[in-house]
Amino acid sequence: MIDRTGAGIPAEWVTRFVAIGDSFTEGVGDDDPAAPNGVRGWADRVAGQLAAHSPALGYANLAVRGRLLRQVLDEQLERAVAMRPELVTLYAGGNDLMRPKIDIDGLAASYDAAVGMLAAAGATVVLFTGVDGVADPLFRKMRGRTAIYNEHVRLIAAKHDTLLVDMWAMTALRDRRLWSPDRIHLNTLGHTLIAVATLDALGVRHGIAAPVLPPAVPPAPRDARTQNLRWAREHALPWIGRRLRGESSGDAVTAKRPELAPVTPERDPVR
Repeated sequence: MIDRTGAGIPAEWVTRFVAIGDSFTEGVGDDDPAAPNGVRGWADRVAGQLAAHSPALGYANLAVRGRLLRQVLDEQLERAVAMRPELVTLYAGGNDLMRPKIDIDGLAASYDAAVGMLAAAGATVVLFTGVDGVADPLFRKMRGRTAIYNEHVRLIAAKHDTLLVDMWAMTALRDRRLWSPDRIHLNTLGHTLIAVATLDALGVRHGIAAPVLPPAVPPAPRDARTQNLRWAREHALPWIGRRLRGESSGDAVTAKRPELAPVTPERDPVR
């Protein structure tokens, strides 16, 4: 769902696009051995479509997996502003929401100041709300804090006249078939859906089709238990282990597109 809080931007005007954030924006879950860091993601897809309108487009993706909101702002914000982008996408805070303790109001204040800095620099900014995890037993427990975070994001978007992609309202994202096996990161289908929503928020004609899936068939109880046990063993326990050791999945990862660079245009836009 798209909230047109701010105005879109003519795609042919965009010559500098910078994406900042965490694994969501880096593209984790959308595996592509040919892409930097081995992942593609929704932001790369958006850049490819923008390049079809603006061949001179330069695109940088500063996002790094595992980063908390404060780390995203400390490491990426000034670098992004220095690139003088016409377009910036920003999502951060998802990793904070999964921590045992969180000061959502404090995070929102930092987020507000960052968005204000980007807007004051003249960029069109796109923000995102968090996803509603109601369909997943684990993430359902985070609904309350995610909803509070989302209300802050909506207020920040309205205050600074940004565009907003409301992932909370995108009920299609409740379908586990759009998520990678770790249940935390979107897969190729999920990243494709976010690319469509972002381009639509920008008012950009594009050639990406939103994924359409047949009705989901719930697994039998025994199969569900087996899947949950496998997920706990292969993904949840390693994640908990990293937290206990003070490690992050992004400790050895750097930004996959640290500087503005040309993008290969994707096929001619059709809508």
